[in-house]
Amino acid sequence: MDPRTPCLIGIAQRTIRAQPGPEPLDLWESVAREAAADARLPVERLDSVQIVWTDSWQYDSPVGRLAERLGATPRHRAYSKVGGTVPQQLIGAAAGAIAAGEIDSALVTGAEALATRRAYRKAGEHVPWSHAADPKPPYGWERPPHPAALAHGLFLPVHTYPIMETARRAAAGLTIEEEMRERARIMAPMTEVAAANPYAWRRTVRAPDELGDRFVGWPYTRDTVAVLEVDQAAAVVLASSGLADRLGVPRDQRIYLRGWAYAEDTWEVAARPALGSSPAVAAAAKAAFGRAGLTLADMNALDLYSCFAIALRQACDAIGLDPLDPRGLTVTGGLPYAGGPASDYVLHSTATMAGLLRAQSGHGLVTGVGMHLTKHTYAVWSSEPGGWLGDAAPVHVAQEVPIVAACEGAGTVAGYTVAHGREGSAEKGFLVVDVPGGRAYAVVTDAGLLTEAEERELVGVEVALSSDGKLNVASW
Repeated sequence: MDPRTPCLIGIAQRTIRAQPGPEPLDLWESVAREAAADARLPVERLDSVQIVWTDSWQYDSPVGRLAERLGATPRHRAYSKVGGTVPQQLIGAAAGAIAAGEIDSALVTGAEALATRRAYRKAGEHVPWSHAADPKPPYGWERPPHPAALAHGLFLPVHTYPIMETARRAAAGLTIEEEMRERARIMAPMTEVAAANPYAWRRTVRAPDELGDRFVGWPYTRDTVAVLEVDQAAAVVLASSGLADRLGVPRDQRIYLRGWAYAEDTWEVAARPALGSSPAVAAAAKAAFGRAGLTLADMNALDLYSCFAIALRQACDAIGLDPLDPRGLTVTGGLPYAGGPASDYVLHSTATMAGLLRAQSGHGLVTGVGMHLTKHTYAVWSSEPGGWLGDAAPVHVAQEVPIVAACEGAGTVAGYTVAHGREGSAEKGFLVVDVPGGRAYAVVTDAGLLTEAEERELVGVEVALSSDGKLNVASW
């Protein structure tokens, strides 16, 4: 074997349930040391230290503070932007740098302490964490939301994802009730996986009929979407096979990235040619499997990104996977049950997959989703070396449908949702509407129309749009 062949040799995960818990810097240090110990690598020898963006706290020098804690002087350092694909992109870049002989080892870590932040907030106290950035840096978007989306208040995933879900539902010919029942049947088995995962945030087995708690972004219920307010951390250590040999890492502890790929849909939901499906997912999967020299049938285990059901469904549609496949859709329990620590989840799924492949050997698929189902990563991991890594160059970039900022007149609903407040009541409707020249965003505020939107299929219905030049309001 080429001594530059990259392999994953160290893994670590932590979940803190006692509140208040430690700050992200403490969590980064804890899992970094644990992963390095698992890899038999002294932390001060790390060539690269990379951290996934944390929503919990903005440090003045995230990587610098961690390196200082570890006593390391890495020649390569990186702090990412926001997005659920970021862990795999960092891992893929580190593996590529190792294969090129640029570095010998790399740590990729991430942590969120949003549950602790919530505990301090509820107590009316300020978070007493260290090394705050001053001034606070701008949020880590790769690009900000479209002005038309901002004008309509449509930028939260809990609202954009159900819009795509309703579009898929209508395209599949499902009724509202059929979609909800099918979603519960798909997601209930994930709770069983989470219950067996010592790092899962929610470890209670739930039956399908127990996943219908209050709506958040209709038709999604609170129990079927990612749980963000968690205190969780994870880390992985990658190294060259030559270094792994010198460290005495057993062969059955080495897991190989056989191939991975990245693809993009449009950045704006309204600009997506087909709201309910994703050619980018299909392209990423095809490229990753092709680079790995393996197929879906070869996978012994799967972890499909599960922030919302539409992410699971688009993946299953694109790769021809039965959502009730006996292999299951997750090795962790998924973001709604194992935990959805902002941009970090794929570090947890990768660490869990690596542990599973160490125990039973074989091949595993780990996927990531970023932003509003915009960014997609597919990674094939294996106990056996081989394949071709690939890189971060997108294998698909979607063509955009023009967004019409202000629109008056008739349009046809392409997808929609109804936002619900903390008390469970419907507050506002968000629509993506086909209009002459492209697509438009619109809101619905009439209480009677909001009720009707949840009782009958609105996709395909003609609506009347009025506009003040920035905000489009729909009625029918």
